[in-house]
Amino acid sequence: MIEVEVVGVRIELPSNQPLVLLKEAHGERHLPIWIGTAEASAIALAQQHVVPPRPLTHDLLVNVVHGLGRQVVSATIVAVEDSVFYAQLGFDDGTTIESRASDALAVALRVNCRIWCADAVLEEAGVQLAEGSEEGTEDAAPTVEEESELRRFREFLADVEPEDFDE
Repeated sequence: MIEVEVVGVRIELPSNQPLVLLKEAHGERHLPIWIGTAEASAIALAQQHVVPPRPLTHDLLVNVVHGLGRQVVSATIVAVEDSVFYAQLGFDDGTTIESRASDALAVALRVNCRIWCADAVLEEAGVQLAEGSEEGTEDAAPTVEEESELRRFREFLADVEPEDFDE
């Protein structure tokens, strides 16, 4: 098992598909995992230490686990099959529960536990980012202004006619 860290949540353009980017804690490989919008929000909120006024689903799960006297001690990405990532949550009594990778990461960030990845998963799906590109990953997701400008440009392209360019 290789320890990994959550770099952040990004939006892949042009598909607007969210992904979470993991990085080896003591290495150079990255692991991009495409996830759903709700899970992307849950991971981003936890990474930014935002506490919602009412518990979201992952907060509820953490509260239930704590209410039952248990602790989540690890999240592990255990397999990837056909670009689908499988994970497990590990508990302080040795119990493991199967999970979607995105849910395991959202919980792990809330309880501040270690995140692991099976060697075979990193071998199959891990990537080396180009030199210097990791430092730019924090800015890889478009800002609200950039997204707004992109949306306006797409609307313009949808409505533009060749005659609009005649003088």
